[in-house]
Amino acid sequence: MLEISEIFNAAAVLKDVARKTAVIPAPALATDCDLYLKTENLQLTGSFKLRGAYYKISQLSDEEKARGVIACSAGNHAQGVALGATHNGIKALICLPAGAPISKVEATKGYGADVCLVPGVYDDAYAKAIELQHEHGYTFVHPFDDDKVIAGQGTIGLEILEQLPDVEAVVVPIGGGGLISGVAFAIKTLRPDVKVYGVQAAGAPSMEKSVNEGKICHLDNVATIADGIAVKQPGENTYEICRQYVDKIVTVNDDETAAAILALMERQKVVAEGAGAVSVAAVMFDKLPIKGKKVVCIVSGGNIDVNTLNRVITRGLSKSGRNYTFIIDLFDKPGQLSGVLNVIADQGGNVISVTHERINATTEINGCSIRLELETRDRDHIDQIREALTAAGFHVLN
Repeated sequence: MLEISEIFNAAAVLKDVARKTAVIPAPALATDCDLYLKTENLQLTGSFKLRGAYYKISQLSDEEKARGVIACSAGNHAQGVALGATHNGIKALICLPAGAPISKVEATKGYGADVCLVPGVYDDAYAKAIELQHEHGYTFVHPFDDDKVIAGQGTIGLEILEQLPDVEAVVVPIGGGGLISGVAFAIKTLRPDVKVYGVQAAGAPSMEKSVNEGKICHLDNVATIADGIAVKQPGENTYEICRQYVDKIVTVNDDETAAAILALMERQKVVAEGAGAVSVAAVMFDKLPIKGKKVVCIVSGGNIDVNTLNRVITRGLSKSGRNYTFIIDLFDKPGQLSGVLNVIADQGGNVISVTHERINATTEINGCSIRLELETRDRDHIDQIREALTAAGFHVLN
């Protein structure tokens, strides 16, 4: 059973290893609460996972260390295990999903571990790691369902209480549940009045479903841009701790997550991966009862692949009304396109691209359609442009 003394011991072990990441104010991200960010995206290896992985490895016996360690991961735990093993002079083999971001795969290798790519998602990598453990006798370092790992993650809770003593609520991303288990246990043990809320991706709500149904549930499929929390089934230990200590679990969809990633970049100059941004998304889109409270969102990681980031920015711009595509039916005669562009210019829209189609199945014989991608300010600006185009006599389809 997890004890608070274990978390304090982990803090002592990690004192010279893990960064005490800053808690920074983020007033631009929420207007109805006093919001702060716990920036674990700036942790060594770019994620909170270093804490649990390093502490677990530090507590292994000499015999366990001699066998080498094996782990499975969506990417961040892999880097923590790789760094921890290298620092302790231990051989490490990490099983990662074949679809893990290239940046995470290469970073894991860079920290000194061998990598085994496994087709599928995290749970498939887990099955492969267990198979290899039995075959070769490695010591298994679980990414979340282990008291030592949970204790390491719980040091974040200790830091939050020290850095912001009057905190009233802490919002935590959930995948398998290791992070929120450690944080919730530490905070509720020391400050039971503080609310602890969990956030999962709508496409991978394994812990939310399990807690709501009162039993551990296994999802057949998971699909989310937040690859770090795409877990089909929570752990037994983490499920029990969440059931006892977490006040509420909510979900956010990929569009909301993308908007949060974009907002963190633009307004806070903070780069977060999908899993790290779900906590902020829950606040931005009013998923939690935190009005008027002093709130800390844990930004759990920043290891987002550059190609993924490009797609997420595009999605986030669309979600926040910063990018919109109009489709307009026109008569096919000179001056029509010019008239449309003049209206858009008068309303302050910026044209990114124009696609002109003279013949398709839906247009009149003497008609055409144009597709205009615009940079816009927000949803109200989009409505303003649409109304102006309609008032000018143009038929706006979208």
